[in-house]
Amino acid sequence: MKIKTAILFLLLASTVLAQERFPTLKKTDWGWWRGPNHNGVAPPNAKPPVEWDDKSNVKWKAEIPGRGHSSPIVVGDRVYLTSADESKMTQYVLCYSKTDGELVWNTLMHQGNFDHNNKKNSFASGSVSCDGEKLYVSFFRDLKVITSALALDGKKVWEHTFDGFKSHQGFGCSPLLYKNMAIIAIDNKGTGGGALIALDRETGEEIWRTGRPQIPNYVSPVIYNINGEDQIFMAGCNLIASYDPMSGKVNWQKEGTTEEVVGNVATDGNLIFSSGGYPKRETWCWKADGSGDLIWKNTVRTYVPSMLVLNAHLFTVTDDSIGYMWDKNTGEEIWKQRLSGGFSASPILANGHIYVSSEAGTTWVFKPKADGVELVSKNQLGTGHMATPAFSGNQIFLRTIDESGASRREWLICIE
Repeated sequence: MKIKTAILFLLLASTVLAQERFPTLKKTDWGWWRGPNHNGVAPPNAKPPVEWDDKSNVKWKAEIPGRGHSSPIVVGDRVYLTSADESKMTQYVLCYSKTDGELVWNTLMHQGNFDHNNKKNSFASGSVSCDGEKLYVSFFRDLKVITSALALDGKKVWEHTFDGFKSHQGFGCSPLLYKNMAIIAIDNKGTGGGALIALDRETGEEIWRTGRPQIPNYVSPVIYNINGEDQIFMAGCNLIASYDPMSGKVNWQKEGTTEEVVGNVATDGNLIFSSGGYPKRETWCWKADGSGDLIWKNTVRTYVPSMLVLNAHLFTVTDDSIGYMWDKNTGEEIWKQRLSGGFSASPILANGHIYVSSEAGTTWVFKPKADGVELVSKNQLGTGHMATPAFSGNQIFLRTIDESGASRREWLICIE
């Protein structure tokens, strides 16, 4: 009963926070990367199935042109995502009908001059964010990161360009929406270093800019309310840092994490957690009270997937297919299991179940318990999942890959 109560509290907290910030969003909306509170916790109205395959519980399937690792988002009766055609060097935002998967519009964002990228990354890895009125998205190309706003009909409203971006493994950050701002992180090894930048959501003009180290890094900014104060958290660049979202001023920062981090910072309100990456393999836990005091760390590397905070535990899957659950307060290992398939997608908690999709096309569904997790089902669709799914009501939206020989196709699939 305690586990269920705590999970319900997390669900309610995440939903209330999103609704307070953006009243135009509905309770069933999944408006940005990893859900209403950026923490991988679906709202309490989410009642998704725990079993499916290509013959059961598939409501519709729509082909995605090109290639991308961005996660779908769901707002109202629309599903939005990004993709790229690497042969034509084009990047675009796509809009699908939530009802039947029909392609509503496809907006070309940029063309030509693709940059250096890791072969496991894509040129459309940053997810769309939506406040219910506009869409916000960032792409990288030609030594630039370009952040754009679009109307809900796909028409461009404004663009902001960050010059001097030097790619190491590419780019994949998603815009963070807060009050009147779209906040973007552009960590890179260019001569000017990285930056955390707040843009006016109406005009695209810069409101503030805070410098970051000259180190490649891939984590998206997240915002949490700690001790009654909203704070932006960033990991990577050998730092854990808290920023004031209204000014960009550093609240505090400590040496910690490693150079390169992909997964979001996670928190339970008392502790904050991060894992990386390169060159070190470490997971860290600090106090969230502003002291930044280190509580525990280990040598487990969760490079790409974000971690999931439960009642008393911290859950993760590593890129190389090992599942872990730790006591979040002490770091004591509660559960460890070799899975399979490799993981880039992040785990999601929905209706008391953990969903995590592998690079081999399997979505593992677990039931968290006091002493670990119980496997509920293994669900196969296609041959790969690189993107984290979105959840809305009793539906799951999966971005899948079907690869056979030289043939490769991507699909957006609605599970119901």
